[in-house]
Amino acid sequence: MSRPRAFDEHDVLGGAMHAFRRTGYSTISIRTLEEATGLSAGSIYNTYGDKAGLFKASFAHYLTEVLQRRIASHAGPDKGLAGVRALFQSLLREPDGASHGCLITNSAIEFGSGGMLPADALAEAFEILRAALQDRLEDAKKEKLLPQGLNPAIAALKLVAFYQGLLVLVRAGYDKRKLKQAIDLEFNTLEGK
Repeated sequence: MSRPRAFDEHDVLGGAMHAFRRTGYSTISIRTLEEATGLSAGSIYNTYGDKAGLFKASFAHYLTEVLQRRIASHAGPDKGLAGVRALFQSLLREPDGASHGCLITNSAIEFGSGGMLPADALAEAFEILRAALQDRLEDAKKEKLLPQGLNPAIAALKLVAFYQGLLVLVRAGYDKRKLKQAIDLEFNTLEGK
Protein backbone atom coordinates (compact mmCIF):
# COMPACT_ATOMS: atom_id res chain seq x y z
CA MET A 1 0.00 0.00 0.00
CA SER A 2 1.47 3.37 -0.99
CA ARG A 3 1.72 6.23 1.44
CA PRO A 4 -0.29 9.40 0.79
CA ARG A 5 1.66 12.31 -0.65
CA ALA A 6 2.86 14.70 2.01
CA PHE A 7 3.35 17.66 -0.33
CA ASP A 8 1.30 20.12 -2.35
CA GLU A 9 1.62 18.94 -5.95
CA HIS A 10 0.62 22.38 -7.29
CA ASP A 11 3.56 23.95 -5.45
CA VAL A 12 5.95 21.17 -6.47
CA LEU A 13 5.02 21.43 -10.15
CA GLY A 14 5.16 25.22 -10.00
CA GLY A 15 8.67 25.12 -8.57
CA ALA A 16 9.83 22.53 -11.10
CA MET A 17 8.18 24.40 -13.96
CA HIS A 18 10.08 27.59 -13.14
CA ALA A 19 13.33 25.71 -12.68
CA PHE A 20 13.00 24.01 -16.07
CA ARG A 21 12.03 27.36 -17.62
CA ARG A 22 15.16 29.02 -16.21
CA THR A 23 17.64 26.22 -16.79
CA GLY A 24 16.26 23.96 -19.49
CA TYR A 25 15.87 20.22 -19.29
CA SER A 26 19.32 19.07 -20.42
CA THR A 27 21.38 21.03 -17.93
CA ILE A 28 19.20 20.95 -14.84
CA SER A 29 20.40 18.71 -12.03
CA ILE A 30 18.34 16.66 -9.62
CA ARG A 31 19.86 18.79 -6.85
CA THR A 32 18.43 21.93 -8.48
CA LEU A 33 15.06 20.21 -8.77
CA GLU A 34 15.22 19.22 -5.09
CA GLU A 35 15.77 22.88 -4.20
CA ALA A 36 13.02 24.08 -6.56
CA THR A 37 10.41 21.57 -5.43
CA GLY A 38 11.28 20.99 -1.80
CA LEU A 39 11.26 17.25 -2.51
CA SER A 40 14.13 14.83 -2.01
CA ALA A 41 15.52 13.00 -5.04
CA GLY A 42 13.82 9.85 -3.75
CA SER A 43 10.43 11.57 -3.64
CA ILE A 44 10.92 12.94 -7.15
CA TYR A 45 11.71 9.46 -8.46
CA ASN A 46 8.95 7.75 -6.46
CA THR A 47 6.32 10.26 -7.58
CA TYR A 48 7.32 11.09 -11.17
CA GLY A 49 9.53 8.14 -12.13
CA ASP A 50 12.47 10.27 -13.20
CA LYS A 51 13.49 13.76 -14.27
CA ALA A 52 11.64 13.31 -17.58
CA GLY A 53 8.43 12.40 -15.75
CA LEU A 54 8.69 15.52 -13.60
CA PHE A 55 9.36 17.60 -16.70
CA LYS A 56 6.28 16.23 -18.49
CA ALA A 57 4.09 16.91 -15.46
CA SER A 58 5.58 20.41 -15.17
CA PHE A 59 4.91 21.10 -18.84
CA ALA A 60 1.26 20.07 -18.47
CA HIS A 61 1.05 22.28 -15.37
CA TYR A 62 2.49 25.19 -17.39
CA LEU A 63 -0.20 24.83 -20.05
CA THR A 64 -2.94 25.08 -17.45
CA GLU A 65 -1.47 27.49 -14.94
CA VAL A 66 0.41 29.87 -17.22
CA LEU A 67 -0.70 29.70 -20.86
CA GLN A 68 -4.42 29.13 -20.38
CA ARG A 69 -4.62 31.56 -17.46
CA ARG A 70 -2.71 34.22 -19.42
CA ILE A 71 -5.07 33.82 -22.37
CA ALA A 72 -8.16 33.95 -20.14
CA SER A 73 -6.87 36.97 -18.26
CA HIS A 74 -5.87 39.04 -21.27
CA ALA A 75 -7.61 37.63 -24.35
CA GLY A 76 -10.75 35.89 -23.15
CA PRO A 77 -13.92 35.99 -25.26
CA ASP A 78 -15.05 39.29 -23.73
CA LYS A 79 -11.72 41.10 -24.28
CA GLY A 80 -11.75 41.60 -28.06
CA LEU A 81 -8.73 42.75 -30.06
CA ALA A 82 -7.60 45.04 -27.26
CA GLY A 83 -7.26 41.92 -25.12
CA VAL A 84 -5.18 40.17 -27.77
CA ARG A 85 -2.88 43.19 -27.91
CA ALA A 86 -2.71 43.14 -24.09
CA LEU A 87 -1.81 39.42 -24.22
CA PHE A 88 1.18 40.21 -26.42
CA GLN A 89 2.21 43.17 -24.28
CA SER A 90 2.04 40.95 -21.18
CA LEU A 91 4.97 38.98 -22.58
CA LEU A 92 7.17 41.99 -21.84
CA ARG A 93 6.34 41.88 -18.10
CA GLU A 94 7.34 38.70 -16.34
CA PRO A 95 5.98 38.49 -12.80
CA ASP A 96 9.42 38.11 -11.22
CA GLY A 97 11.03 40.76 -13.45
CA ALA A 98 13.36 38.15 -14.97
CA SER A 99 13.60 37.17 -18.62
CA HIS A 100 13.55 33.38 -18.55
CA GLY A 101 11.11 33.11 -21.41
CA CYS A 102 8.34 30.61 -21.87
CA LEU A 103 8.59 26.90 -21.05
CA ILE A 104 6.83 26.07 -24.32
CA THR A 105 9.16 28.20 -26.44
CA ASN A 106 12.25 27.11 -24.55
CA SER A 107 11.23 23.45 -24.92
CA ALA A 108 10.56 23.84 -28.65
CA ILE A 109 14.06 25.26 -29.05
CA GLU A 110 15.69 22.64 -26.84
CA PHE A 111 13.88 19.56 -28.17
CA GLY A 112 12.42 20.44 -31.55
CA SER A 113 9.72 17.94 -32.42
CA GLY A 114 11.33 15.09 -30.44
CA GLY A 115 12.89 14.64 -27.06
CA MET A 116 11.36 14.49 -23.63
CA LEU A 117 7.87 15.63 -24.55
CA PRO A 118 5.26 13.39 -26.13
CA ALA A 119 5.07 14.20 -29.84
CA ASP A 120 1.81 16.07 -29.46
CA ALA A 121 2.66 18.13 -26.35
CA LEU A 122 4.18 21.09 -28.22
CA ALA A 123 1.48 20.88 -30.87
CA GLU A 124 -1.15 21.02 -28.12
CA ALA A 125 0.49 24.07 -26.58
CA PHE A 126 0.64 25.93 -29.88
CA GLU A 127 -2.92 24.90 -30.70
CA ILE A 128 -4.28 26.32 -27.42
CA LEU A 129 -2.80 29.70 -28.34
CA ARG A 130 -3.72 29.52 -32.04
CA ALA A 131 -7.34 28.57 -31.36
CA ALA A 132 -7.80 31.40 -28.86
CA LEU A 133 -6.30 33.92 -31.27
CA GLN A 134 -8.42 32.65 -34.15
CA ASP A 135 -11.58 32.93 -32.03
CA ARG A 136 -10.79 36.56 -31.17
CA LEU A 137 -9.97 37.38 -34.80
CA GLU A 138 -13.18 35.76 -36.05
CA ASP A 139 -15.17 37.79 -33.50
CA ALA A 140 -13.42 40.99 -34.59
CA LYS A 141 -14.05 40.23 -38.25
CA LYS A 142 -17.77 39.70 -37.56
CA GLU A 143 -17.80 43.09 -35.84
CA LYS A 144 -16.11 44.57 -38.94
CA LEU A 145 -13.02 45.55 -36.97
CA LEU A 146 -10.70 43.74 -39.38
CA PRO A 147 -10.37 43.87 -43.15
CA GLN A 148 -12.97 41.60 -44.77
CA GLY A 149 -10.30 39.83 -46.86
CA LEU A 150 -8.39 38.73 -43.76
CA ASN A 151 -8.34 34.97 -43.15
CA PRO A 152 -8.57 34.55 -39.34
CA ALA A 153 -6.99 31.07 -39.40
CA ILE A 154 -3.88 32.25 -41.28
CA ALA A 155 -3.68 35.49 -39.28
CA ALA A 156 -3.87 33.49 -36.04
CA LEU A 157 -1.01 31.25 -37.17
CA LYS A 158 1.05 34.34 -38.04
CA LEU A 159 0.34 35.72 -34.57
CA VAL A 160 1.47 32.44 -32.96
CA ALA A 161 4.77 32.78 -34.83
CA PHE A 162 5.07 36.42 -33.75
CA TYR A 163 4.23 35.49 -30.13
CA GLN A 164 6.90 32.78 -30.05
CA GLY A 165 9.44 35.08 -31.70
CA LEU A 166 8.78 37.74 -29.09
CA LEU A 167 9.39 35.20 -26.34
CA VAL A 168 12.74 34.23 -27.87
CA LEU A 169 13.74 37.90 -28.03
CA VAL A 170 12.61 38.49 -24.43
CA ARG A 171 14.70 35.51 -23.31
CA ALA A 172 17.68 36.92 -25.23
CA GLY A 173 17.34 40.25 -23.40
CA TYR A 174 16.21 42.30 -26.40
CA ASP A 175 15.12 45.90 -25.77
CA LYS A 176 11.52 45.65 -24.52
CA ARG A 177 10.68 49.18 -25.66
CA LYS A 178 11.45 48.15 -29.23
CA LEU A 179 9.45 44.95 -28.80
CA LYS A 180 6.46 46.99 -27.61
CA GLN A 181 6.79 49.14 -30.72
CA ALA A 182 6.79 45.99 -32.85
CA ILE A 183 3.65 44.75 -31.07
CA ASP A 184 1.91 48.08 -31.62
CA LEU A 185 2.89 48.09 -35.30
CA GLU A 186 1.61 44.52 -35.77
CA PHE A 187 -1.75 45.26 -34.18
CA ASN A 188 -2.16 48.68 -35.82
CA THR A 189 -1.51 47.00 -39.17
CA LEU A 190 -3.89 44.14 -38.38
CA GLU A 191 -6.60 46.60 -37.43
CA GLY A 192 -5.96 48.76 -40.52
CA LYS A 193 -4.82 51.81 -38.53
